[in-house]
Amino acid sequence: MYPIREPLRSGLLPVSDLHQIYWEESGKPDGIPVIFLHGGPGAGASPQCRGFFNPEKYRIVIIDQRGCGRSQPYAETRDNTTWDLVADIEKVREMLGIESWLVFGGSWGSTLSLAYAETHAERVRGLILRGIFLCRQFEIDWLNEEGGASMVYPEQWQRYLAPIPSGQRGQLIRSYHALLNSSDRAAALDAAKAWADWENYLVRFEPQESDEDPEASLAIARLENHYFVHLGWFGQGRGILENVNKIRHIPTVIVQGRYDLCTPARSAWDLKQAFPEADLRIVQGGHSAFEQAVSAALVQAADEFAARHAGI
Repeated sequence: MYPIREPLRSGLLPVSDLHQIYWEESGKPDGIPVIFLHGGPGAGASPQCRGFFNPEKYRIVIIDQRGCGRSQPYAETRDNTTWDLVADIEKVREMLGIESWLVFGGSWGSTLSLAYAETHAERVRGLILRGIFLCRQFEIDWLNEEGGASMVYPEQWQRYLAPIPSGQRGQLIRSYHALLNSSDRAAALDAAKAWADWENYLVRFEPQESDEDPEASLAIARLENHYFVHLGWFGQGRGILENVNKIRHIPTVIVQGRYDLCTPARSAWDLKQAFPEADLRIVQGGHSAFEQAVSAALVQAADEFAARHAGI
């Protein structure tokens, strides 16, 4: 990955009466514009995310989506849907005076990248996607219901179950929804920690215990759960695969870890079948963008795009 440079500019952009989102620019001011869309929903971005892009070639834009990271208010689910986030991306593009850009996103960021591209295809020069998640019910169930990833890490799964009374484990996502939004702050934080720890365990090819503070877990737990309960607002003909023909002309690279337990390769394969023009690259890694095999493939994809599109 490339050396991390400090942002040239950053700030908070009001996007609604309630929300302000954090944005930053780094790299080359007149370089190829790229926006990095983080995962979660609710994970937020880190300075390390700048490292996928050559700062001598790219104008790197990073945002924290509504309710997470440095955006305000923290862990807020009101006025927070996929289509709100798509509109926010457009507001950032217009604010920065960018005509079109490369869109780069992994995990939930891949979902949001695809939703944005299908809505504003004319603004997308290319897509680099990692760990495909299409927000379908079986993908959500794989993560958060019995019979999916729980079969791989049954010992860690028991810790995920622990906050939920035994009689309420038939629909874990809805049971978690009640806890994460409870007026009992201690119960909400306990649930957030259990939710985030379970996912953090799946993200790494070599799992490790999380030491994340419960307050820091609240945004990703509450927002992921909020989006999962609503199936990402992809109903009524707005599903990604249903609308993929709108973007099949856009140069696209998909990087997928073969051993990704968070977003298994089945979804990347399904996207490739619907979008045969996309370049699917399966690497020997897991879910995290920062694993060596995965990060190398992502940097390579960004370098290839820069070589093809310099000066355009």
